[in-house]
Amino acid sequence: MSQTYTTIIGLEVHVQLATDSKLFCGCSTQFGAEPNTQTCPVCIGMPGSLPVMNREAYDLSLKTAVAVNCEIPEFTKWDRKQYFYPDLPKGYQISQYDLPMSANGYLEIHDEKDRFEPKRVRITRAHLEEDAGKSVHDEQAGTADSEIDLNRTGTPLLEIVSEPDMRSSAEARAYLSELKLLLTYLGVSDCNMQEGSLRVDANVNLHLDTDEGKVATPIVEIKNMNSFRAVERALDYEAQRQFRVWQETGKKIGDSPKQTRGWDDAAGITRGQRSKEESSDYRYFPDPDLVPIIVTSEQIQEVKDALGELPADFRNRLIREFGLSSYDTDVLVNQGREVVDYFLEVAEHCDDAKAACNWVTQEVLRALKERESIISEFAISATNLAGLIQAIVEGKLPKTRAKDAFELMMVDGIDVASTVDRLGIEQVDESALESLCQELLDANPKIVADVQSGKPQAVGALIGQAKKRNPNVDPGRVREICLKLAQQE
Repeated sequence: MSQTYTTIIGLEVHVQLATDSKLFCGCSTQFGAEPNTQTCPVCIGMPGSLPVMNREAYDLSLKTAVAVNCEIPEFTKWDRKQYFYPDLPKGYQISQYDLPMSANGYLEIHDEKDRFEPKRVRITRAHLEEDAGKSVHDEQAGTADSEIDLNRTGTPLLEIVSEPDMRSSAEARAYLSELKLLLTYLGVSDCNMQEGSLRVDANVNLHLDTDEGKVATPIVEIKNMNSFRAVERALDYEAQRQFRVWQETGKKIGDSPKQTRGWDDAAGITRGQRSKEESSDYRYFPDPDLVPIIVTSEQIQEVKDALGELPADFRNRLIREFGLSSYDTDVLVNQGREVVDYFLEVAEHCDDAKAACNWVTQEVLRALKERESIISEFAISATNLAGLIQAIVEGKLPKTRAKDAFELMMVDGIDVASTVDRLGIEQVDESALESLCQELLDANPKIVADVQSGKPQAVGALIGQAKKRNPNVDPGRVREICLKLAQQE
């Protein structure tokens, strides 16, 4: 029997919440400050200091938990998670253990490249905790010194733990992309992985089909992944590594402990770090300095009512109401709520939603990228872009001049009527256009003969001549009229 395996993946995502101050003190959470300048007796655990919960952090967590369809208990408490590490000054982390602030949720995921069927990934829990500090290792200078920066200590984190429902690195990346998109729509985090606002740990093992039945490799937790691409690469490598180890060890699992491994992005491999701890190793117990949190069903309902449309809602509406394709919908929604709102306003003021989508996803996004700008700073308002599209639809603006008009509107911030005047564009009378086409045909009898002999592409030469005579003519209309007149001769 040939051995096969299934990759089993669960993800733990730590999200830094968008608060100005830390979870249990008033210290700033701003990124990039000088090391150890954003600390106080509370966040570094000085004797006698008492924590006070940041209400905004809980509200942002509650909003997220509702958005990922979690059950919200009316009672939740704080626990101390004991472990000793240089960047944890108190010797424990304030977290949540047996009574988290939310549990039993889910997130729907899909793949733009159709590598897997749409599926629901279950979320085990989402709980609040404080961040640890940061160890800074000076390996380049040759001294191998390690220093500790405690600025991050006490920063509010929401840890979102999935069930092991993902079966490939593609599914894992889709889950992370959808979760990040949702968090940015909610405004609960900037999700900047380079600054540590979103961090991912992956748990992976293999379920193997053997002659003796199904077996499973020990779970490995992978850390130190600083991009979604790194997550994909690490998961693919680790699955192959576990299968190789299983084959090399005589295809026996044994009593190997769970393991934590770090991802080396430059080498493209995972490296063993330590045996993976069990919950009992952390000796959790309720924090005596913090009171439990009570939330009512009415408060939870208020949060639900205030959520507004989320990415999945927008996708459904864009397909249902505007007839956009799944691809176009994903492009729009993945740009963020502000871009979707801009498109909706453009589509509302013009008669062609598909054209509106094309202009927004192509020209507008191109211009924003070139200028490293955002949609709220874009010089062409939604109503002015709608006016441009409408002018094209109504024939007031030739398609060949549309991009010229777009560029001028973007530079000067003017509407389409002013742009048409500035460019000297005049609508060509239909009878004048027919007269021009007839003159060109009379002057080019060979082209007429070619068309009549079954070569309609011959009229292409007349379009350039027409543009020279009158730059305002519509090339498509010139082609149509010339073909019609040539066939009649």
